[in-house]
Amino acid sequence: MKLKVLVENHTYIDQYFSGEPAVSFYLEDGDKRILFDVGYSDLIIKNASVMNIDLNRIDTIIFSHGHNDHTRGLVYLTEQYDLSGVEVIAHSDVFKRRVCKGQDIGSPILEENLKNLCQLHLVKEPLKVSPNLTFLGEIPTLCEFEPRRAVGKLEEGSAWKEDLILDDTALVYKNEQGLYIITGCSHSGICNIIEYAKRICKDDRIVAVIGGFHLFEVNDRVKAVVHYFKENQIQSLYPCHCVSFQVKAYIHQEIPICEVGVGLELEW
Repeated sequence: MKLKVLVENHTYIDQYFSGEPAVSFYLEDGDKRILFDVGYSDLIIKNASVMNIDLNRIDTIIFSHGHNDHTRGLVYLTEQYDLSGVEVIAHSDVFKRRVCKGQDIGSPILEENLKNLCQLHLVKEPLKVSPNLTFLGEIPTLCEFEPRRAVGKLEEGSAWKEDLILDDTALVYKNEQGLYIITGCSHSGICNIIEYAKRICKDDRIVAVIGGFHLFEVNDRVKAVVHYFKENQIQSLYPCHCVSFQVKAYIHQEIPICEVGVGLELEW
C-alpha cells in the first residue's frame, strides 16, 4: 500500500506544498485509490495537482468523523469533480449537524444532499474496503484511561444531544508484517482504536500508527498512552494534526517519533 499526506497542519522545508489545520491522506492499495478525509478547503485539490495525483481516478472516499476540518473539502470536490461513481464510506453520524460554542463544526454537506452526489455507504460495523484495508466502524471503549468525551452537540432527529463523536473511526492495513493504523483525530482514543483493530484483524503486531491522536497536554492520559505504545512495541509513530508540540516532545523522549508534513510518502 502507498500513502501520501495531501493535507496536514505542517509542511516540510524546501517542499512547496501548502498546509492547513486539517487532514487528508491519499491511499493506493492494489487498484483501489482512496481519499481518507478531505481537509477543510480546496487545498486538497491544489496539493493533489502539484503532487500529480489525479483525483478523477479516486473510487472511494472514507471519513474518519464528521468535523469540518475533515469533511469541508468535499464541497470543493463536488464542485470540480463528478463523484457519482465514487463510493463514500462513513459512520451514520458523519453527515449530521454539529455545533460547539455557538459555531457550526459539522460537515457542510448533509446526508440528504450527499445521496444525490455519490454512492453513499453509511455503516457502523467494520468493512473491508480493499483486500488489505479495513474501515473499523464505531470504536468501543476498551481502555479505561481513554473514556469518551463530549464535544459540543449533535442533532438527532428534532433534538440535540451531547456529541460523544461516536462516528470517530480509523483504517487498519494488514500485511505479513502486522497492522498499520491510519487515524483522523482519534476522538475515540488512539489506544481504543488500536485495541479494536487488533481484535478485528486477529493480530497483535502493530507496525505503525499515523494520524491525529487528539492529545494536547502532558497528563496522566498521555502517560498511559505512551506506556501502551511501549507495551505494544509499536515500531513507527507518526503523530500529526491534533497532537501538540508539547505532547510530541514528551512521546519523543520515550519513543522516537517521525515527522509528518504535507507530501510525506509511505509505502507498506
